[in-house]
Amino acid sequence: MLQKILASVGIGNAKVDTKLNRSHYTAGDVLNGVVEVTGGNTAQEVDTIYLTVYTTYIREVNDSKQTANAAIARFQVSQPFTIGSGEMKSIPFSFTLPHTTPISAGKTKVWVQTELDIKMAIDPTDKDYIEVSPAPLANEVLAAMKRLGFRLRKVDCEKAPARIATPHVFIQEFEFTATNPSYRRHLDEVEVTFINQSPHSVDVLLQIDRRARGLGGFLAEALEMDESYTRLTFTDRDTFQIESTLRQTIERYM
Repeated sequence: MLQKILASVGIGNAKVDTKLNRSHYTAGDVLNGVVEVTGGNTAQEVDTIYLTVYTTYIREVNDSKQTANAAIARFQVSQPFTIGSGEMKSIPFSFTLPHTTPISAGKTKVWVQTELDIKMAIDPTDKDYIEVSPAPLANEVLAAMKRLGFRLRKVDCEKAPARIATPHVFIQEFEFTATNPSYRRHLDEVEVTFINQSPHSVDVLLQIDRRARGLGGFLAEALEMDESYTRLTFTDRDTFQIESTLRQTIERYM
């Protein structure tokens, strides 16, 4: 009876340790590994095990910026089972890292969190950080910006504006400044945001900020009329046209 009471309040709880096959992935890759569950001082019923991919993003609350967690995807990797006292179970898993997973750049962190659902107990968890590289099409967009003479200055995940339909509560913004003199004379920055991504396409939102010139330019900047937004879609067939399309689009708004 005492052991049952201890289990119900989480004392002598089961422990969990997730082991991934590697720590560096590209968005869209398959993650493989095992979840090892070790029993505590008494047998416990585990309803299920979930693996959730998380990231952090910045949101404004009462005019102050706060960091919050966002779940990108959640996967169930087990059915209900009993873990005996001191027993160890090894549960293999495999799932696809969503193409919309933000990349590991700037302050952006991505991790896989393991959660055991145990009735009436303090649920044990495990957190494994991973490095995420962009999917091929997104990577080509970022590489094309650099070839055009832009330098990546800042990468942030922020709460998605209501006007932008996205699969998550956040968007990841890539802020570029011009190193090319012909662009630097006209532009403050260009922000690149990947709105939707799939294995064969990517939707890109460009925010083009023009440099203030003269009184009219300063007034436009103060009223945020110096910013232009445009949306582009690239598919696998457009790989060799991405750079020229970006150049033409940016120069149209200079």
